[in-house]
Amino acid sequence: MKHFLSAVAFLVLALLSGVSVHAEPNVWGIQVEQAEYRVGGDTDVAAWDLDAFYGGDELRFVFRSEGEYAVDEKAFETLENQFRLSTPVSDFFDAVVGVRLDTASGPDRVYGVIGLHGLTRQWFEVDADLFLSDHPSARFEVEYEGLITNRIIVVPSIELDVPLVDDPALGREAFGPKLEIGARVSYDLVDRLLSPYVGLHYERTFGGSADLVRASGEDASAAFLVVGARMIF
Repeated sequence: MKHFLSAVAFLVLALLSGVSVHAEPNVWGIQVEQAEYRVGGDTDVAAWDLDAFYGGDELRFVFRSEGEYAVDEKAFETLENQFRLSTPVSDFFDAVVGVRLDTASGPDRVYGVIGLHGLTRQWFEVDADLFLSDHPSARFEVEYEGLITNRIIVVPSIELDVPLVDDPALGREAFGPKLEIGARVSYDLVDRLLSPYVGLHYERTFGGSADLVRASGEDASAAFLVVGARMIF
């Protein structure tokens, strides 16, 4: 773990030393991609996914938070916070480096983060991350905003989370991925600042990870109806 965090610290210093801090004035903002209530499965779930950032075009600090709270069980299924530095490596992609802290039910985990985030030529938003620790994993996310009208937007998304080593304490086996697929239809109530939405969310665990989930008495898949809002501050 110390070696991984030392490598992350080295990359952070490298980014800081190679970026001009006087290029643009610093700005801040908060973008809530998901703030929703999911109905279905064994229990209803309150979930969120947000980024808060501060900085300029050349270097930006990003706080990312994601979580899922099982309402009936009154416990966090996932609780993940990341502290990232982001800098552009092309016109449409940023390199990111930082630290991820997982503090949901079960043993806490700390990871170093290295990744890429940006837009492809077809305007798909892509986020690819490698999480480095004694229990490393990789995650790949793709999201697309399709305009039905100027205010009504459909947002399909897919996320694949792949453990690279066994982590039985968290019900994960090497290369037994978890897949999440969603489709949400939003309405821009106040420009893009507030966009309520409804949609569907489906998740499934595969391979040895699915066997561990079933052995714990839980289902390896779940489907939800979701109601929520996207917000920008």
